[in-house]
Amino acid sequence: MSARLLMLCAVLAGLSGCALKPVQPWEKGELARTDMLMQGDGLETRFNEHIYASKEAASGGSAVGGGGCGCN
Repeated sequence: MSARLLMLCAVLAGLSGCALKPVQPWEKGELARTDMLMQGDGLETRFNEHIYASKEAASGGSAVGGGGCGCN
């Protein structure tokens, strides 16, 4: 009984967060700002990758497995 009640509460909580209305034209300007991007600033990303590569003594380590020591 308690598992069903917990499941029902979880489903109702999930459904209450759904926004069924579309984004209004006056709200689109806020979403189009550059600081609202998911990936962040390109210059800051390159700077952070440079710092990481300098500390790890390897290049390209952000997306590839293995380290700078040659022990893959």
